[in-house]
Amino acid sequence: MNKLLSCEFNMDTACVEMKYDDGSMISIDCTAVENELDASMLQRGELDWLIYNKPMEYAELILRGGIEDYIKGTPEHRLID
Repeated sequence: MNKLLSCEFNMDTACVEMKYDDGSMISIDCTAVENELDASMLQRGELDWLIYNKPMEYAELILRGGIEDYIKGTPEHRLID
């Protein structure tokens, strides 16, 4: 299993980028994700907060398929304190 070295939002590409010790990278296009969701302006604002402040949690929601539940406010998916 590869070790995650970093996970951060790249403002130039509008992607959350996860870099691993073997040189591989996962890049999540945040604009494409938001375009696929039926999200209100408030929900998009919450996603933006998550992208800037907790990019790893954002990436986990995308990769594990919990983003829809998160924006709907399902308590077990709420990460914002």
